Amino acid sequence: MAVADTLRTMKVAEVAVLVLDAKELYLHRQELAICNAILNEGRALVIVANKMDLLEMSSGYGPKDFAKQVRMQLETAIPILRNTPILPMSCRTGEGVSDLLPAVLDAKLRWSKTISTGLLNRWLKEVSKGSPLPVVGGVRSKLRYICMKKARPPTAIIFANVDHLPDSYLRYLTRHLQESFELYGMAIRIIVKKSATNNPYVKKKDNRSGFGLGGRDARNRRRIAKYKKKKKRSTKSL
Repeated sequence: MAVADTLRTMKVAEVAVLVLDAKELYLHRQELAICNAILNEGRALVIVANKMDLLEMSSGYGPKDFAKQVRMQLETAIPILRNTPILPMSCRTGEGVSDLLPAVLDAKLRWSKTISTGLLNRWLKEVSKGSPLPVVGGVRSKLRYICMKKARPPTAIIFANVDHLPDSYLRYLTRHLQESFELYGMAIRIIVKKSATNNPYVKKKDNRSGFGLGGRDARNRRRIAKYKKKKKRSTKSL
């Protein structure tokens, strides 16, 4: 019942806050499943490690060290969630509670961020130099153009000379998108479409030279013929 309620609430949420029990010291399978569900729904994620007051802290091990430990476990299991905000806190003592709302609002802003087409294409040009473009179906792929389809979650369309890219290269692009535009703690969706032109938004040149049958030249010839015929009739009437 609790899992069903969580999934139902997730469908209408913008930012999901996953509360962990700090006493457990590691992530359970169910918590990782919830993280995957949040990604599949396209929501932003903030993680809270509660009950920090019950852990034994020392001068060499504090809340930030614990948060780092949780982050390492999360990134190992779900690499796309690297650098996800993790807030150590204690609801009983109130320590760290005031950091939650700013973290949620920041996650929502990043989740709703729109990136200009010009900036994305400059990014694509640079990131393409960092790794050889993959070969797909015996053809060296060419990434011609990129634009942002929508935010919430960030979704980009890449126009290329192939209809798909290998998963490994998509992960490479996703990682650099996250790092360049701080899109941490959320799913990034990249759609690949095949395009024969460098810029799909440039209108195709109309090869016709005019309107009507035969184009502009034929139209001009008809006008001249009509004018000569009319002039000939005027001469005969005189």
